[in-house]
Amino acid sequence: MKASKKKVQISVYLDPAVMLMLVDYAARRDRSQSLIAEAAIASFLSPDADAQREAALSKRLDQIDRRMTRLERDVGISVETLAVFIRFWLATTPALPEPMAQAARAKASERYNAFVSALGKRLAKGPNLRQEIPEDVASSGDAD
Repeated sequence: MKASKKKVQISVYLDPAVMLMLVDYAARRDRSQSLIAEAAIASFLSPDADAQREAALSKRLDQIDRRMTRLERDVGISVETLAVFIRFWLATTPALPEPMAQAARAKASERYNAFVSALGKRLAKGPNLRQEIPEDVASSGDAD
């Protein structure tokens, strides 16, 4: 004679917030709390659940990888832009005689504030330089 498969009762301790969610979910679905808890435990222990969690994690990691790739590209653009500007500025700006250099240093703070203001306006209005540069530009060597 075969023994019947009778459900086994267990006692668990739930955080009050989790218990409230269980009660609410069971009431909305018009199901027993026991049935909801059993389904949740079965889902958690199922190998399919592991595969789903792994797929979700893989998807999130792929998204992070794409974001990091874009960030690396954007930082590279910024560094190269700064380097090109500095090379250009050094090549085209002659050294000033001392009396003029003192006047230029005195004007530097005002010019810097104007630069910061212009930068703020540029960032506020968009599009950013990085948005103006296509993602798929092939490297054609240095253009300096």
